[in-house]
Amino acid sequence: MGFRCGIVGLPNVGKSTLFNALTETAAAQAANYPFCTIEPNVGNVAVPDPRLQQLAAVAGSAKIIETQLGFVDIAGLVRGASKGEGLGNQFLGNIREVDAIVHVLRCFENGDVTHVEGKVDPIADAETVETELMLSDLESLEKRVPNYIKKGQQGDKEAKIAAAVLGQALELLRAGKPARLTVPKDEEEARVFAQAQLLTSKPVLYVCNVDEGDAAHGNKLSALVFEKAKAEGAEAVVVSAAIEAEIATMAPEERGEFLSELGLEETGLARVITAGYKLLHLLTFFTVGPKEARAWTVHAGAKAPQAAGEIHTDFERGFIRAETIAFADYIALKGESGARDAGKLRQEGKEYVVHDGDVMLFRFNV
Repeated sequence: MGFRCGIVGLPNVGKSTLFNALTETAAAQAANYPFCTIEPNVGNVAVPDPRLQQLAAVAGSAKIIETQLGFVDIAGLVRGASKGEGLGNQFLGNIREVDAIVHVLRCFENGDVTHVEGKVDPIADAETVETELMLSDLESLEKRVPNYIKKGQQGDKEAKIAAAVLGQALELLRAGKPARLTVPKDEEEARVFAQAQLLTSKPVLYVCNVDEGDAAHGNKLSALVFEKAKAEGAEAVVVSAAIEAEIATMAPEERGEFLSELGLEETGLARVITAGYKLLHLLTFFTVGPKEARAWTVHAGAKAPQAAGEIHTDFERGFIRAETIAFADYIALKGESGARDAGKLRQEGKEYVVHDGDVMLFRFNV
């Protein structure tokens, strides 16, 4: 399962610089003028997880394979995008295809870097983007909901469900609130709501791009963003895109000392990924053996057959059982053999809900 986060924001807030740093590539041209990113650049980044190294050490794995998270660098939005201004239609279309929105906000003053609105105000910037997304959703639903109501009255069950849940979303948008505040009453409504692909239904992570000196603790501007995120039930992190760009050029062994000098314990990449995982309600399970130790990603609440399906569809189709060891037990008992002898290797069936850190071996028959 590939999870993709779309990096959005107004022009010149540091989106492409952050993307380049996160993916350790120069795939996205970072320049001091609007729309330097025309096509959405996509990069997959390995999710840092120290547990993987520990598992590999115990099992003597020849190779380590991290799970990955995708980032899409999307062209900068300007006011009027919902009406096609700038690269509006393309911008909005690209957002529909991601699982979550990483909204980069400029929280630094720099006279050498122009701001499309003429002033540095991250809250206003956030509201500009959110307004354009809401306007686009509003226009879409005002066309669709009346048709669903009409078909529902004629006995169309699916249309009746859509009219109920999307009608709720429409009322929120008319009140100036994002569609993500919609609360489906059951699984059917949740399915229909997800299929609608509303822009403001996407979970949001605010990334406060600050100067190097504010990377450890943020500043007054980032504090305002954190207050906004808390009020919305969103996530927020502080990152210095300039620092991340510098780290991306360093050898791995040099990064720890560099971060320590700046008062940082981890890279911005690690913070963004941790927040992104939390935002998307994801967890990691592992498969471990002499050939490789590998991390896999599933949604929280996923059952064993779904986890098996992440490895191969045949594993899910022919699922018999999962041999499961908790991460802490695997490490403490020095691997599968020790866990088995201690009675810590469990045989789990189709209804088992995967826990973060589970070490799993799937038995299947096709």
